[in-house]
Amino acid sequence: MSAEPAFSLGIEEEYLLVEAETGALADAPDALMQACKAELADQVSPEFLRCQIEIGTPVSADIAEARAHLARLRATIAHHAAEFGLAPISAACHPLADWRDQDHTDKARYNRLSQEMRGMARRMLICGMHVHVGIEDQALRIDLMNQFRYFLPHLLALSGSSPFWQGEDTGLASYRTTVFSGYPRTGLPPELTDWSAFERATGALVDLGVIEDSSEVWWDLRPSAKFPTLEARICDACPRLLDSITMAALIQATLRMLWRLSRRNMRWRQYDNFLLGENRWRALRHGLDKGLIDFGGGRIKPHDELAEEWLALISEDADHLGSQPSVARLREIVAQGNSAQRQRAVHVAATSAGANREEAHRAVVTHLISEFREALDEGP
Repeated sequence: MSAEPAFSLGIEEEYLLVEAETGALADAPDALMQACKAELADQVSPEFLRCQIEIGTPVSADIAEARAHLARLRATIAHHAAEFGLAPISAACHPLADWRDQDHTDKARYNRLSQEMRGMARRMLICGMHVHVGIEDQALRIDLMNQFRYFLPHLLALSGSSPFWQGEDTGLASYRTTVFSGYPRTGLPPELTDWSAFERATGALVDLGVIEDSSEVWWDLRPSAKFPTLEARICDACPRLLDSITMAALIQATLRMLWRLSRRNMRWRQYDNFLLGENRWRALRHGLDKGLIDFGGGRIKPHDELAEEWLALISEDADHLGSQPSVARLREIVAQGNSAQRQRAVHVAATSAGANREEAHRAVVTHLISEFREALDEGP
C-alpha cells in the first residue's frame, strides 16, 4: 500500500475593495499594497483588476492551521484598507458596479491576457476561492481529479455569492460562473486516462504558443502548475470566513475519502460531463433553492438530504483530518442559505423599508463588509 498523501491545504481568495462609506468599488492604492506586502510578503498580491486584491495562505497541515492563516490574512487586509477609508468584501460580484468603469493591473501577464481576451477580459469583475490539497503522486492526482468532478456542483451550490450584476438581480446564484465561462479552457475538467494525457494535452498548446503553461488551463478543478496539489477552483468567493473554511474542509475530506476507497479497490462511479454539467447548471442557477440530480438513484435530491449523505461518506476522513466541526457546518449553510440567498434577503428588506435601487444595493455591500469581518477575532 502506498503512503497516504499529505492532504495539506492552501487557500487563495480574491477580494473586492470598496469605499467604506458609499460601498462603491475603489482601486487599491499603491500605499495600501505596500503596507500589506510589508506585513504579508508574497501572501498578498494585486489581481487582474485594480479594485481587486488576492491572498494565499501558507501551506497548512490541517484545517485549524488554515483557518488561523486565513483569519490573519483577512484581518490584516481589513486593517490596512481601513486606513484608506476602504473595506474588503469577499463576494463573487459587486452588486452594483459596472465592469466598464474598471481598469486592469499593469502587469505583463495581465496585459497579455487583456490583449488576448479583449472584451471578455474587461468583464472579469469577479472573485473566486481556490483550494489546494497536497497530493504528491501525479498519477493519483489525475485519478482523484476524475472522481472528484462529481462533487464540484455541490460546492458551487453551497458557495454561490453572485446574484447581482450591474444593479440587476440575475436570477442566478453564481453569475460569476457564467462570466468566467467566456474564457477558453474553463468548466468541468475532462476525464483523463493518466498524467501523461494531461501533459500531452497541455504541452501541445504550450508548444504552439497558445498558452504559456498549464496555469492558463482554468478548469473548475485542475492539477496545479506550481505545486504538487489538486486545485479546486469552482467556488464563488465566500463572504464569511467560516464558510470558506467549510468549503476547504469538505474538499480535503472528500479527496481523502476517494483515496481511501482506492486503497480498498473501490472508486466513485464516473459520469460524463454532459450529466455533471446539468448539475453544474442547477447549482449556478438555483444554488441551494433546488436540489441536484442523484444519477445513481435516478432522482433529484434536496440539499439537506445530500448534505447528510455527504457527511456520512466523509465522516471517517474528517475524524482522521481533525476537521469534523468544520465539515459539520455544511448543515448550517444548507439550513440558513448561501450568500446569494442572504444578499437577496438584505435587498428585499431594504426595498421594503423604502430604499431606492442604489440604497438597497448599498445595504447589500454593507452586509458583505460585515460578513467579511465575522469570526476574525476568534481562535482557530
